Amino acid sequence: MMIQDIFPRKLDNSYKPDAKPASQDNVLMIVDRQVVAGIDGEITFPKVCEIIGEIREPLVYLFSIDDERYFLLQSDDPMEHVQDGSGYALRNIKDLRESKVGPRYRVFASTIGKHLADWYRDFVYCGRCGKRMEHSDKERAKVCPVCGYTAYPRIMPAVIVGVISGDRLLITKYRRGYNHSALVAGFTEIGETMEETVAREVMEEAGIHVKNIRYYKSQPWGVAGDILMGYYCDVDGDDTIHMDEGELKYAQWTRREDIVLQPDESSLTNEMMKLFKEGNKI
Repeated sequence: MMIQDIFPRKLDNSYKPDAKPASQDNVLMIVDRQVVAGIDGEITFPKVCEIIGEIREPLVYLFSIDDERYFLLQSDDPMEHVQDGSGYALRNIKDLRESKVGPRYRVFASTIGKHLADWYRDFVYCGRCGKRMEHSDKERAKVCPVCGYTAYPRIMPAVIVGVISGDRLLITKYRRGYNHSALVAGFTEIGETMEETVAREVMEEAGIHVKNIRYYKSQPWGVAGDILMGYYCDVDGDDTIHMDEGELKYAQWTRREDIVLQPDESSLTNEMMKLFKEGNKI
């Protein structure tokens, strides 16, 4: 089950510029890849009524999950806004995801909250004329009151690729950043279709031509601001691997029964590896 699979709960990400924070609403305070959270039995975020200290910017409404509403507090030092001994601490969002502490929908809230928090942080000023941006009163956007430039939250398209050769799957491991088994992955470049991205990334990372490129499923990945699109494909011709040593620690053909899944089951990558490992039709 991937991170966005929070059924029976439902995300409502509609823009509500007139939403006012109530005392029991959740406050997300995010710095880089960390969020202020408590994990005593379950994941919790500070409530509006628990926030202390001077707040320089108004709380920004982000979204709701069922009847839980989430607001953003932008601060360089978020811990100054919670009481000592409250149990809240800056926690790595990846660690929350891998901790197995629930509820799951709050882990998801932290990842999409990070996506929006990064955007609000990066678009304080207009990239065209340098003036301070304002919140749109119509949609999730920042608008320059001087030149009229409008900026929307950035979503970066990327592919996850399961490359198949008979009963083997191409398993990789990144040289930096992630220590578990993975699949070929990469961002779409200007002018490419998703299928062209698949073929290019497999060639760049493994030196292999592919065919029969077929779409599987997508996943929002807010930690990096991505929309991931999963594809399977088959080797076209020679399956000899010529690995990009600058990008990967290893790339190898792995039989179904020998695939080692990721410890965190919430990613599209892990679901695709698991599907192949279990012999499902793909």
